[in-house]
Amino acid sequence: MELRLLVTFEKVATVLSFTRAAAELAYAQSSVTAQIRALEASLGTELFERLGSRIRLTEAGERLLPYARQIIALTEEARTAVTAGGEPTGTIAVGTMESLTSYRLPPLLELFHHRYPGVRLALRPTLGDATRQALRQGTYDLGLLMERETEHEGLESEVLAEEPLVLVAAPRHPLAGRTGLTAADLAATGLVGTEPGCAYRDLFEAELAPYGPVFTEYGTIEASKRGVAAGLGIALLPRITVAAELASGALVALDWEPPFTLFTQIAWRRGKRLPAHVRLFVEQTRRLVREEPPPGSP
Repeated sequence: MELRLLVTFEKVATVLSFTRAAAELAYAQSSVTAQIRALEASLGTELFERLGSRIRLTEAGERLLPYARQIIALTEEARTAVTAGGEPTGTIAVGTMESLTSYRLPPLLELFHHRYPGVRLALRPTLGDATRQALRQGTYDLGLLMERETEHEGLESEVLAEEPLVLVAAPRHPLAGRTGLTAADLAATGLVGTEPGCAYRDLFEAELAPYGPVFTEYGTIEASKRGVAAGLGIALLPRITVAAELASGALVALDWEPPFTLFTQIAWRRGKRLPAHVRLFVEQTRRLVREEPPPGSP
């Protein structure tokens, strides 16, 4: 079995599309088809069932897939060990979200830039569902999630930290300084939200749903903070993203505790053998996030 045939097989098996696999591998579709047929001929068995315009793995294909992934990962690790002289090298595609990219990752990015220049980090801005799907398909090597659940189908995940949330408003907002706020109180005022699909936005909206909340979507955290500071509404955001504004007095925390907890997590496809440079990223992410002081601490 040639390595290039296994690489093509793994890609087709992951995306279940000859057309998409060809695009991602920069091959002509006819080349992908020919390589799969060559691999099937060498093994003496079919690896895919053709169902009109769709395909799926046969039992033989299902059995081959984990071995193909192990062989590919070992080959990459061996190449890195031989060519890099012990220095970690390689590209890591990381699916992450704005709050983590902007407020959790800068120390990690700085560390890799200076200490591990051979490792190229490709950050892909996606929300939880899209990140998890890309990990299962092999499009991303790692994913950074902020979720309530800590178990994800088809993925290995590790909790790095609990992520506190805080409801914020402008200092002169009518709810500022009031105690004992209820969901009904919140739903009756202006609400600023990031885009749907963001875990804390969706959970907050579900909590207020019985009272008919109306959200104005500002899309990003930075835009949401500006809207809140201008008195255009209140927003539920990770405390780490508003720590500076709370300390300066530009925003104030309202007297309402969310009835749900989110956790920052790192995840990868279950059964995937992580190359050395990817394991290094996991280890350094774990260390830096866990060593970071809680938001708002001196």
